[in-house]
Amino acid sequence: MSFRPAGFRHAVVRYAVVLVFALSSSVVIAQEAKAPAAAATAAQPAAAATAEQAAKPTEATAAVKPGDATAGAGKAAVCGACHGMDGNSTDPQYPKLAGQHESYIARQLTNFKGSKRQNPIMLGMASPLSEQDMHDIGAFFATKSSLPGVADQALVERGQQLYREGDATKGVPACMACHSIDGRGNPGAVYPQLAGQHAQYVEATLKSWRDGTTWGDDAHAQIMPPIAKKLDDKDIAALASYVEGLHAADGSSGAAAAK
Repeated sequence: MSFRPAGFRHAVVRYAVVLVFALSSSVVIAQEAKAPAAAATAAQPAAAATAEQAAKPTEATAAVKPGDATAGAGKAAVCGACHGMDGNSTDPQYPKLAGQHESYIARQLTNFKGSKRQNPIMLGMASPLSEQDMHDIGAFFATKSSLPGVADQALVERGQQLYREGDATKGVPACMACHSIDGRGNPGAVYPQLAGQHAQYVEATLKSWRDGTTWGDDAHAQIMPPIAKKLDDKDIAALASYVEGLHAADGSSGAAAAK
């Protein structure tokens, strides 16, 4: 017969309760430790998928390639109705696009599409175009040659002064500072070619700027309106006529042909 102290049974019971509680706590702690790790493991594929998706260029974010004149030929076919199939419009209310810079044409189409430059007809034409389409169309017209026009002899002197020297008394800078000596413009700065452009179109555009019209809201679009406000009707007529007759002479300098 064994001998046990009177309090032995109660001690055993207490020990069992403590042991069960300790084991239960260990299980809970282990489960809690595993939960964040499992969540992190599950999140890794999702994060990787998100990163992979972000890395893939979408149509909206894909880099635009330099314009393709061959691709632009087909896309520009509809433009021929107003601007001429080779970019030399016969109706002076529509500008010549032949020889115009790709960057400038793409910029103006973007402005039409975004309604920064207001024209109901061009809004409809530009709206379906992607940025790549615009550059392709610009590249196509850039390969064409603008046909030279003629200037009115009575207006050449004043027109030439404004274009080559400006008018310090009116605060008007020389046009050739941006549009070059022969009117070919500056594609890097997105300043357009003016040489040979219809006088009627140039005159209407300058008057529109003088009256407050803008072709955008950025710094580039704000250059011409303040200058146009300093020109009177005679100045605008002379400058527009001179620009129409402006063309390259011997491929290096500008000249205005008079009629």
